Amino acid sequence: MKERSKAANILSEACGLQKGDKVLVVLPRVPEWWLLNIARIVFIPGTSQLTAKDILYRLQASKAKCIVTSDALAPAVESIMLDCHSLKSKLIVSKDSRDGWLNFKELLAVTSTNHKCVKTRSQDPMLIYFTSGSTGSPKMVVQSHSSYGIGFTVSGRYWMNLTPSDIMWNTSDTGWVKSAWGSVFAPWINGSCVFIHHMPQFKPAITLSRYPITTFCTAPTAYRMLVQHGLSSYKFMSLKHCVSGGEPLNPEVIKQWKTQTGLDIHEGYGQTETVTICANVKGMKIKPGSLGKALPPYDVQIVDDHGAILPAGEEGDIAVRIQPRRPFCLFSQYLDNPEKTAATVRGNFYITGDRGIMDEEGYVWFVGRSDDIINSSGYRIGPFEVESALIQHPAVSESAVVSSPDPIRGEVVKAFVVLAPAFVSHDPEQLTRDLQQHVKNVTAPYKYPRKIEFIQALPKTVAGKIQRKILRNKEWGRA
Repeated sequence: MKERSKAANILSEACGLQKGDKVLVVLPRVPEWWLLNIARIVFIPGTSQLTAKDILYRLQASKAKCIVTSDALAPAVESIMLDCHSLKSKLIVSKDSRDGWLNFKELLAVTSTNHKCVKTRSQDPMLIYFTSGSTGSPKMVVQSHSSYGIGFTVSGRYWMNLTPSDIMWNTSDTGWVKSAWGSVFAPWINGSCVFIHHMPQFKPAITLSRYPITTFCTAPTAYRMLVQHGLSSYKFMSLKHCVSGGEPLNPEVIKQWKTQTGLDIHEGYGQTETVTICANVKGMKIKPGSLGKALPPYDVQIVDDHGAILPAGEEGDIAVRIQPRRPFCLFSQYLDNPEKTAATVRGNFYITGDRGIMDEEGYVWFVGRSDDIINSSGYRIGPFEVESALIQHPAVSESAVVSSPDPIRGEVVKAFVVLAPAFVSHDPEQLTRDLQQHVKNVTAPYKYPRKIEFIQALPKTVAGKIQRKILRNKEWGRA
């Protein structure tokens, strides 16, 4: 608590910040990031992979008065300073001083621990996340002291299964919202310890076998990498509970992880604008490939284009009821963008922008982002189901499925495939035929990829999400 008070004093005194002022914090996984999270001005996280252009956009859009970063990004900040008219102070987290910067470590050593907390209301802004949409620049998602401050009580306890005796390792980058979920608020609310990794190389199998981590949260990409690498030579003696989020996890990966570790992966689903919407909670029957069931306080439904609730088994938009009462754990607004904020509402529901199906038991199944759906000869095809079929073939390390133009069908399914090392030297034409036949065998034949392109790596966000939009735009000749 003393260090938190010091950090708050640095922001209010040395930096001259007041209630409501915004701070852009671009730091790797270092303890200072956690201190600043709870020092509480309006906190804007950013990944350390941001470029000078990214930082400039975020500073100008948010009108942040302070930036906190490390030695690595200080030159990038200095290169755009003249265009940042709202910026009043710069804090560097470093052992060394730098001209024109306040040094956080030096100030922390001499700053008083006496701090009077500013009073805030439940709906006052606490966090702003920049989130990318299918078009335009990233939007600023505003979360309040109640939405994220207490919104992870249910999912922290029941989805992440956290207790005061647990050690939680969430591998998320500090700039991604999952870091707020699994590295700050859920463990904090449930009194759990947080394990922080700051290693030159990401080797999760070694880390899980070496340290007493009980709860593991990572992206589907990492789970795919782990099961393909093989875990037979590792023993995770303390590990009890595994969760995943950010993008859908293929059923085949869930099955392989269970075979190799004896543990289920409890998949959850949410957005930067929400807390956990659906999850496979501890003790619940897991249906591989499902997002699980709705978590309180959300009422989750599948709705049509007019906001009417669809019956079980019919595809529509995944939506959260906001009438007659809006859930407290939903974002406040897209800052300075009332049109985009209003566009998320359809009738009595907040529309997530994801397509899905709810079965008779209330389990939600992800089909794809609304703009990812492929319409080929009148058949609607979700990329996830094709990718899930492909990953079951031993030749496939990863894949991304998008629409590709076709003069007869309008558009067809195209798969971009990253091959497993053992298949890199195989004949590509024969592999294409094998994979096409494989998909026909394991799912409805009309979904098979009529085009396949083998590539070395898929484009991804810093959070590890596959950027299908980049591949789709390439196919359709869009910039």
